[in-house]
Amino acid sequence: MDFLDATLALLCAFAFLAGFIDSIVGGGGLIQLPAMLLLLQGVPVPTILGTGKVSSIAGTAAALRRYMGQVPIRWRAVGAAAVTAGIFSFLGARLVSLLPSELLRPLVLGLLVVIAIYTFWRKDFGAIHAPRLPERKEPLYGVAIGLVIGFYDGFFGPGTGSFLLFAFVGLFGYDFLSASASSKMVNVATNLTSLAYFAYTGHIIWHIALPMAACNMLGSTLGARMALKQGVGFVRVLFLVVVCGIILKLGWETFKAA
Repeated sequence: MDFLDATLALLCAFAFLAGFIDSIVGGGGLIQLPAMLLLLQGVPVPTILGTGKVSSIAGTAAALRRYMGQVPIRWRAVGAAAVTAGIFSFLGARLVSLLPSELLRPLVLGLLVVIAIYTFWRKDFGAIHAPRLPERKEPLYGVAIGLVIGFYDGFFGPGTGSFLLFAFVGLFGYDFLSASASSKMVNVATNLTSLAYFAYTGHIIWHIALPMAACNMLGSTLGARMALKQGVGFVRVLFLVVVCGIILKLGWETFKAA
C-alpha cells in the first residue's frame, strides 16, 4: 500500500467514526475535520472543508433515512427549521469574512457548559417524547431555531448538532431519539447550502470525497441503528460525552488564544 492509499484509508476510517457519532448526537465534524487537516497538509482549507461536506451530507442523509418511520418526526416544524437554517447558514458563512469568529468562542463555551450541567442534573431530560407546543405554533418556533442555529453553523460551527438536539428536547419536548432524527434534517439543509457553494467554486477533491462519503454513510447507518436499538438513555449518555468533548476543545483553543 503506497502513501496515498494509506492516507485515503485513514481518512475513510475517520469518516466512518465521524458518521457513527454524528448520526446519534452530532459532533462528527470534531473527528473528521481535524483528521483531514492533519492528513491533507498542503491542501487549501476551503478545499478540505468542501471535500468534507460531501462526506458529511451523505452520512447525515443516510442517518435521516434510517430514522424515518422508526421515530416520530414533526415534519412541519422540522421542515421550517431546516429551510430557515439553510438560508441563514449561507448568510453566516458570508458574514464570517467580515467579523472575527473568535469572539463567539467564550460565549459558546459557556453555553455548552450550562447545557452539560443541565442535562446531567435533569435525569429525565429527553427521556419521554411529549411535544409541549401547539402543533400550529411549532413551525414558528422551528423558524426561530433555524434562524439562530443556522446562522451560527455558517458563522462558527462547532457544537451545532448538540445545540439542535438540546433545542428540540428542551423547547419542543421531544425525546432524544426524535430530537436526533429532527436535527439530521436541519443538518442536511445547512450542509447542502455550503456544499453547493464549495462545488460551484471547485473546492472538492472528488476522488477523496466519494470514498469518505461511502464510509460516512456506513457509519451513520450503523450509528442510527444502534441508537434505535439502545434507546434514549444511550443517546443521552453519548450526548453528554460529545458536549464535554466540545467543551474541552473550545476551552483549549480559548486558553491558547488568551
